[in-house]
Order: sequence, then C-alpha cells, then structure tokens
Amino acid sequence: MSNAAQAVWDHATADPERVALRGAAAPWTYGRLRERAAAVTARLRDAGIAPGDRVLLIAPSVPEFAGAYYGIHAAGAVAVTANTMSTRPELEYVGGDAGVRLVLGWHAVQPAPQEAAAALGVPFWALDDELASFESAAPDAPDQPAPRDAGDNAVILYTSGTTGRPKGAQLTHGNLVACAEIFTEVLEVTPDDRMGTALPLFHVFGQAVVMGAALHAGASLSLLARFDPADLLALLRRDRLTMMSGVPTMWNALLHAAGDARPEDFASLRLAASGGAAMPAEVMRAFEDRFDCKILEGYGLSETTGAATFNGLHRERKPSCVGIALPRCAVEVRDQSGAVVPTGDVGEIHIKGPVVMSGYWDRPEATAEVLSPDGWLKTGDLGTADEDGDIRIVDRVKDLIIRGGYNVYPREVEEVLYEHPDVVEVAVVGVPDDHFGEEVAAVLALAPGATFDADAFRAWAKERLSAYKVPRLFQVVDTLPKGPTGKILKREIDAGAVREASGAGAGT
Repeated sequence: MSNAAQAVWDHATADPERVALRGAAAPWTYGRLRERAAAVTARLRDAGIAPGDRVLLIAPSVPEFAGAYYGIHAAGAVAVTANTMSTRPELEYVGGDAGVRLVLGWHAVQPAPQEAAAALGVPFWALDDELASFESAAPDAPDQPAPRDAGDNAVILYTSGTTGRPKGAQLTHGNLVACAEIFTEVLEVTPDDRMGTALPLFHVFGQAVVMGAALHAGASLSLLARFDPADLLALLRRDRLTMMSGVPTMWNALLHAAGDARPEDFASLRLAASGGAAMPAEVMRAFEDRFDCKILEGYGLSETTGAATFNGLHRERKPSCVGIALPRCAVEVRDQSGAVVPTGDVGEIHIKGPVVMSGYWDRPEATAEVLSPDGWLKTGDLGTADEDGDIRIVDRVKDLIIRGGYNVYPREVEEVLYEHPDVVEVAVVGVPDDHFGEEVAAVLALAPGATFDADAFRAWAKERLSAYKVPRLFQVVDTLPKGPTGKILKREIDAGAVREASGAGAGT
C-alpha cells in the first residue's frame, strides 16, 4: 500500500518545523503542509468524495496548490490538474471527460473554474490563502493518508497533443512514488537542499519531478507563481537555492533579460536542471559562459511521469544529449517495424519502467496505439542512442519535414539558427509546397534593435547547413507562441501567415 501523500505525513512527524515550501508569504513547514492537506482531506471526505473519485484542481504554483494536491491524494481521490489559463469550455471538457465530482479553484482564477463547475453540475470550492476556509469548515483531520495500491490512479494529466481532443494520461500512486524516488537518487537530494522553480505545478515536470522529489526527500521548495526572469533571479538570491529547474525558454530568458545577474548569484547552485523541451546547444553554452553554471538536461513525457533519461551528476555531459535511461527505466530506439535500430541511427524512442502511465483515461484504443502489453511506451519522438546509451532527441515524428524526398529535422536546423547573434528564439516548421511537398520555414524572434535581411540570413545559413535544410521562408515575430511551461508551441504557428510574411519570391 503506497499513497503518494505519505512522504509529507512522514516528514511532518519526523521534523514538523522543517521548511517545506516557500512562496510570496510566510514559509510553510512540513507540519503546516500536513495540517493544510489533512484539512482538505477531511472536508473532501465529509462531502462524500470517495477513493477513486476525480477532483479538478486549478491553481498556480503556490503552497496552497501542494496543500490541495496532497489533500486530494490523502483522501484517496484522483487529482485532475489543469492550466490556470484554461477557458470555461476547456475546463468543462476536461472535467466532463474525467467525470469529476468537484472543482477546486484558486480564488484569483475567475470566473472560468466556477462557471465550468456550474456547467458540469458539480460543487465549486474556492482555494484561499493558507487554505483557511478548509480548516474552519473541516471535521476531524485524518491521522494518515488513505491506503492505496501502487496501481491506483493518483493523477490524470490531459495532454495537449497535436491532433484531436486532449487525452488524460493516468498516473498512479506507484508512478508518482517511483518518479520521486528515482530523482531523489539521481539528483542526490537531501533535506538540506533548497530547490526552486517557476514551473507550473499543474504540469508534470513541476508537479511530479520537482515538487515530488523535493517533498519526498524532505527538502524545501521555493515557488514562483508566474515566471519572470528578474523575479526568478531574486528568488535564487533570497533563498540561496541549491537546485533550480526550468525549461529552455526560461534559461534563455534569464540569459537575455537578467541584466545585473553575475556568476556570484549562482554560487549556491549545485544543479540547474532543464527539461520539457530540447535545450539549444548555443543557449546552453552562452548561459554557462556568462554565469559559470552548468545545466543538465533530462527527458520525459506526461505519459512517463516526466521521467525517462537524465545526464547525471557524475557523467560527462555530451552536447545535444539528454542523458541515459534513469534507474529502473529502459530506453530503446526502434524502427517502424519495432526492431531496435543500429547505434547512431534515427528511430522512435520507446520507454519502459515504473514511471510509465497505466493508460489514457477511458481511451482503450488510444492506449493500445502507444502502450504495448509488455509495458513499452511509444513516445512519438525521434532520436538516436550512442554506444554509451546517451539519447539525442532529433525531433517529433509529426514535426519531421520531408522536402523533395529529403528528411529535414527541424531541431537540427534550429540548433544552427540559434548560433546567429540576432536570434533570441526560433521555431522551424514545414509549410505545404506544390513543388517540394513541404518547404522549410523559420519563425524568428530577434534581439532588440536587430533588423532582418532574408537573403543575408539565408546566405549565412547556407554556410552551415546542407542546401535542402536551409529555410526558404521566414517570419519575424515579437515572441513565439508558448504553452504553460514555456515550451514553444509549433502547432500554433500559422503556415499561411508564414508564407504571406515571406512573400511570393522566397528564394531558392
């Protein structure tokens, strides 16, 4: 029997005054976190929420998120976490698909959660500061979390996907505990560590990997509710963070916007971890050169509890690689027939281990498409494995551009374009073309004051890329579309707008 909330209860018993969470207000100790979570649990039980029932949770990265999240777990219920920017129709879809019995929404996120609850015909409870209303309204709090089996659902995370309606990835208590145990081991997290992040806790990286590992190990976790590079730097300085986690766009923003940042600001850090998307090598190099702080990459999906590979603290880090399989996990690169490809060849990445989801909620056919009976998950990501087992992510299968019969991997082109001194952000996409089938297009965000000359830029790229990989179409934008974690969303790039911005004579 293993409830994902058990570690919080255990640390609160062993050392109730140790700091668990830091936000904008006073820190929460482990004793306080257990008290708040238990109050949520008691009120859920009093309202008739039974083990296995689904509860929709909408809140930013604040200590109260953790209190509600572990309170749901301790009740034996299933947390369905959603983006705080979600609209009423989006929340209504997620809540309806998961069959939620209740909606918990942060008091400042209005009116979508309350409207969605009304449309679904379920109660809405507002989460306030310190979860004070739960303490005053709850009956006796439980001494221990409800017993749960490792295979029981703990979380349902809806994946955005590139086509169709979002699907709910079912993560079990066993998945969450395994993820926390694995990252506590590989990151060597101790109760003395001061971890920090601006990642959204409603997403798998912030929720399962960062918060899960920190609280499993008994460390403290500093939270920034909304990412801002200056605010993240202030958090680093204030709490003397020893570990900080983010996605590539966060590190890139910190590099370009934190004007007064110095290497001394990063002196307390023993680890900067990046995930959620591939880290451009040029951004990593520039960050490390400026701040004398190394970034280690990992790789995972919502369907793998955010865990699959990591570079490791005591290994040689290889450029553009996301490391080797995590302990208790296996990674293989396979061709379309399912056979493992030769070392160095490109294929689809498959993952197996205790972090792999049990399946998609109420989607047996979709589950069967990606999850084999023997537990291997097809990721939809293209990559390679070298002789040491280091994985390099080449691209998404669906992002592959086929131009005139030649395969173009957008990430390879992006890595080169990031080397241009005027490029801050870039996304390379395929645009339909009558002659070549697809044409290579680059959407660029430039440094302040930079001007763009398509012919000069294309000539620069031709010196570094094979001719068929060089973008012919360009669009310059103020900023690229991003998801809640800061990941660039290529699916929101309008191919027609890119072609229109390039004009009829794009060049050859």
